[in-house]
Amino acid sequence: MQAAPVASSLTSFELHLHGEGTHHESYRMLGSHLVRQEGAQGVRFAVWAPNAKEVTVIGEFNRWNRTSHPMQHRDGGVWELFIPALGPGEHYKYCVVSRGGEIQEKSDPYAFFAEAPPRTASIVWGLNNHTWGDQDWMEARGKRNLLREPVSVYEVHLESWMRKPSNESLSYRELADRLVTYVRDLGYTHLELMPVMEHPFSGSWGYQVTGYYAPTARFGTPDDFRYFIDCAHQAGLGVILDWVPGHFPRDAHGLWRFDGTALYEHADPRQGEHREWGTLIFNFGRNEVRNFLLSNALYWLREFHIDGLRVDAVASMLYLDYAREQGEWIPNRFGGRENLEAIDFLKRFNELAHQEPGAITIAEESTAWPGVSRPVYTGGLGFTMKWNMGWMHDMFQYFIKDSVFRKYHQQLITFSMLYAFTENFMLPVSHDEVVYGKRSLIYKMPGDEWQRFANTRAFLAYMFAHPGKKLLFMGTEFGQTSEWNHDTQLEWRLLQYPIHYKLQTMVKELNWLYRREPALYEVDDTYHGFEWIDLQDAESSIITFIRFARNREDFIVFACNFTPVPREGYRIGVPRGGLYRELFNTDSELFGGANLGNAGAVMADENPHHGRPASLVITLPPLAVVAFKP
Repeated sequence: MQAAPVASSLTSFELHLHGEGTHHESYRMLGSHLVRQEGAQGVRFAVWAPNAKEVTVIGEFNRWNRTSHPMQHRDGGVWELFIPALGPGEHYKYCVVSRGGEIQEKSDPYAFFAEAPPRTASIVWGLNNHTWGDQDWMEARGKRNLLREPVSVYEVHLESWMRKPSNESLSYRELADRLVTYVRDLGYTHLELMPVMEHPFSGSWGYQVTGYYAPTARFGTPDDFRYFIDCAHQAGLGVILDWVPGHFPRDAHGLWRFDGTALYEHADPRQGEHREWGTLIFNFGRNEVRNFLLSNALYWLREFHIDGLRVDAVASMLYLDYAREQGEWIPNRFGGRENLEAIDFLKRFNELAHQEPGAITIAEESTAWPGVSRPVYTGGLGFTMKWNMGWMHDMFQYFIKDSVFRKYHQQLITFSMLYAFTENFMLPVSHDEVVYGKRSLIYKMPGDEWQRFANTRAFLAYMFAHPGKKLLFMGTEFGQTSEWNHDTQLEWRLLQYPIHYKLQTMVKELNWLYRREPALYEVDDTYHGFEWIDLQDAESSIITFIRFARNREDFIVFACNFTPVPREGYRIGVPRGGLYRELFNTDSELFGGANLGNAGAVMADENPHHGRPASLVITLPPLAVVAFKP
């Protein structure tokens, strides 16, 4: 391994920028780095612990002796030490003595690699030892605008997607072969990885991070992870990482009371604790803490070629009273409930992230906060996209109802179009919707097996027809029956049954249809790309609408029947006459349906209907979505 391109000793300018909160590559400054000093090869250690009385480096090289390698105190509360003759792979920690004499052994906040849990030592590792082969991808990415392109995301938890017969996890390199190939062949455009940053407890799914700069060692080294991303890019897949800047866990070896004081978190529990999650909240008003997080975002984008960051639990960052009762929170300086420091942090994060060519940011934000995906210079938070949680909740509320009652709840599947263009939305069916008693997607649906699968096909087809980018959690594509369990792999055995592999076939065909047809993705942000034909046929639980490309001569007509009753001779208005090809039909036998449809095409006659100059008379299969294109 080659030494990382860092100075052999910290400069006064670096220390100044760190204290100012503007050293946005502070990972090149702090942590452990392979350097040459005065002709000797070794490791430079540096850590921020301003309230510590003493800090020493301990590790295998000194038999974890707390006194043999004291660090030098520098300006701004940074401690530094060069130890010659050390190299990559050395295990180490910092022994931090507080002013009150308390002794703690802490992992390095900036470590690039760490021991696999339950062990907690940091590991010296070079910054980048991988030779990238994704130059074409990175160059093309910088010229793209994903808001005008198809974005279909496969959300995955690496530890439980697929396992070896021994129940061991696949490695990053094994996943680069199996997972990347699988997702590419299904037609997705992106992978979204639930947090890969080092975390001690697998049951947190990665959302309680202790090693923000270290890809988890559960699956290999940091360079193995780079190999995985490189393979994804060369296969034409983007990679989005879940990122958790809102809170961190209380593990003793982590950031909690790092130098004996509330350093990364707020001291006051009314500001510094998420009681609901048992975690601590970052002090976004502190320069060095903002620096830690902003540098971390850029670290993943620059050093790992990550294409986007999906920010977890944004609402918990925006509101001081999130999940708190009266008296359990402190208002901001204006008396309001908004976390002004967190808002400023998110805006700066988005400004910096979007300076990386082609990089995107996505907010998981569950409230009606305005302008989440609007530019900072217009008063927005600056995200590229926002998850449409309202659409998701309404859809599930509608689809869980027996079809006989759906006519009373038509508004649930049409209401989203009242606000669909207020943000750049992504439609999510995520991991959160298939755990904790919420049931798998297939078992959210009412009826017998045929109805459950037909409902699922209709749900997914309407999702792909609706304006907005798409996200599906792993297993949804083939009708996983059990709730997701992070301790075991997906139910791959189900693919031996035709009804499951035919659902998988439909998802594959939906993805490729979505990618082929500009009408499905080019205009996701204005009404220029969408028109209702009829949203008022609640009695039949039918909706019909049109999706337009930027060239409005290119359009697709959709008809959705959300009852098990087939509709023969159903007339819908269309923009012009001529032959319309049946582009997609969820009732196709190839997808597990009964093959009821329109023999491949329908001729539009000159009978005006629904206020349009021509109309189609179609057969609408039960619990199905059909699409027509002139």
